Amino acid sequence: MDQAPERITILAHEFSAAALEFHRGKMAEKGYVLEGSITPRQFQMIEGDGGPQDLFDGKPLFAVTFRKKEAE
Repeated sequence: MDQAPERITILAHEFSAAALEFHRGKMAEKGYVLEGSITPRQFQMIEGDGGPQDLFDGKPLFAVTFRKKEAE
């Protein structure tokens, strides 16, 4: 990619790790803001015509999404 992505989603096992990523990753300096809330989510993947399959052994992970300030 030539440019930074409009959105970056970070997954973490713990809320605090996800919350601290904004500061640790210097996301504001990179032009990102928090989009939505940090919530535990279960992730699934669909490939081809098959049904969704659990990722990460079906364990919920905390997800935090950062978006570029100009991307709305």
